[in-house]
Amino acid sequence: MKQKLAFGKFPIFERKIQKSETSHKNAKEIIAYLKSKMSENPVVIHIGDFDHAAHTKNVGQMNPAMIDVQQTIFCFGPAIPNDDIVAVRPRAIGVIEYEDYFIVNFGEAPAPMPNQAMIAWVESI
Repeated sequence: MKQKLAFGKFPIFERKIQKSETSHKNAKEIIAYLKSKMSENPVVIHIGDFDHAAHTKNVGQMNPAMIDVQQTIFCFGPAIPNDDIVAVRPRAIGVIEYEDYFIVNFGEAPAPMPNQAMIAWVESI
């Protein structure tokens, strides 16, 4: 798992997973697996899934090397301590499928617990 700044300003975590390193065959299988991990955490609620590839192909252009792009949206919600937390919720994990590998990424959360959980989920793929 590497941490980087997307577009030079948004902190994200990213993992490249070779298809030979996982039993999952496509992006949708990885999304289903991540949802199973969410269901094991009592403070996480799954909100929905987003077929980013279908949407983008319908309204614009997608990198032709990308086979599929899926996102799952969810929320860690044990507390609302201030107004600002609402601006960075809910969370999303993206899965980008290429011919030989997947990229799995998500934005850094403002608290350690969600980051640790999401890192563990992605590392277990």
